[in-house]
Amino acid sequence: MGRVRTGVAASATSCRIGNGGHPMKIGIIGAGNIGGNLTRRLTSLGHDVSVANSRGPHTLTALVEETGAKPVRVEEAARGADVVVVTIPFKNVPDLPSGLFAEAAANLAVIDTGNYYPRERDGRIAGVEDEGLTESRWTERQIGHPVIKAFNGTYAQDIVDRALPAGHLDRIAIPVAGDDEAAKAVVRQLIDEIGFDTVDAGGTDDSWRQQPGTPVYGLRGGVKAVTKALDEASPQRPEAFRG
Repeated sequence: MGRVRTGVAASATSCRIGNGGHPMKIGIIGAGNIGGNLTRRLTSLGHDVSVANSRGPHTLTALVEETGAKPVRVEEAARGADVVVVTIPFKNVPDLPSGLFAEAAANLAVIDTGNYYPRERDGRIAGVEDEGLTESRWTERQIGHPVIKAFNGTYAQDIVDRALPAGHLDRIAIPVAGDDEAAKAVVRQLIDEIGFDTVDAGGTDDSWRQQPGTPVYGLRGGVKAVTKALDEASPQRPEAFRG
């Protein structure tokens, strides 16, 4: 969501997470608005970031020069990674290479930022429409790995412009859903380091509460507001987001 502008906000916090408190190795697949600004924030915090897109490393020169991230092919983005962010159009998820996570760290956490936009971009996807799968459950089936849903309703520019230290009264909270509790904990810690609070939105089958058209989608609110919005969500997919 949102529109990218140049410039990176000052680090909201200087802590480091991961093995022994050292910077983590993070792969980002997708260098659009969300992927680009996550690259900016995570490199500014000292993490070892590799970034890939569908057009190849040679198209990432500007982002790499700005951030110091390493440009790689999609097939290499998860190599040795502790965390991988998948932030590509929903319809393109099945096109990701098989064995993508074969050389990732044993306790890999995969962040899914995706949204299903059947009318604007993705066309009709049967797994969501006919089987009633949440967007993240469908994504898990395509990539063969559990995912943690986060950032899907976040304005991209907020990632760099609205990062704030823990405890700040205006800190935005981000809903985080997924079945893997250990991976979810890593993702929530990482989001805290980036400069945002989090709310546990339940398991992957509960992640409909943060899909497009729900009260929390695009909400710039704190923990209480986000929790209330999640509680008010309806499991009925809005007509505007149905194929």
